[in-house]
Amino acid sequence: MVIRVRVRVVRDNRVVETVALANSGYEAETPQLLVPIRVAELLGLWPPTLEVREAEFETAGGPLRVWIISRGCKVRVVERDVESSEIEADLIISPLADEVLLSDRLISELQIALEDPGKGLWRFRWEPKEKLRRSEPPQRWR
Repeated sequence: MVIRVRVRVVRDNRVVETVALANSGYEAETPQLLVPIRVAELLGLWPPTLEVREAEFETAGGPLRVWIISRGCKVRVVERDVESSEIEADLIISPLADEVLLSDRLISELQIALEDPGKGLWRFRWEPKEKLRRSEPPQRWR
């Protein structure tokens, strides 16, 4: 089991609600949201525009070609009873991803506390330790 949370991603006047994997192993210097091409299409960012920069990420599986839009979206966690603050994030488009990923820095800025990843339990850092939330089921974009 891992931890997935429901997020709202906003780019200009386009909004996508989806489930994102809180991947603490995805280390980044800035808050980053990695999305499959289909999500980028829904946000009006695919095919790549002039503001999109091509790059290569080093991953455990080897190099990965991605497209980066610095400060390309705003992200918030949306639960039935509460929402997080909205965080500006770099948007990373991956041709290989089949689900949305939150980087370690974005997890931190969204104030997500990964309480028990093995059981899929998390909470917001401002909530009492007893207020445990359950992971969402995965949402695949292929």
